[in-house]
Amino acid sequence: MPKQKTHKGASKRIRVTGTGKLVAEHTNNQHKFEHKSSSRKRRIDGTGVLSPADAPRMRKLLGL
Repeated sequence: MPKQKTHKGASKRIRVTGTGKLVAEHTNNQHKFEHKSSSRKRRIDGTGVLSPADAPRMRKLLGL
């Protein structure tokens, strides 16, 4: 059986923490900031832990 390949798009967007959690950049944080409130911009800044519902699917894409 051939080896499972890592999904390169997912590997560029998601990383695994030391404790095994998956973290990624928040969505809606690329452009069109003019109409977003300051509090919303602060909230979507940086990275966040992926939801437990999405984690198993992303683990499979990453080959974990």
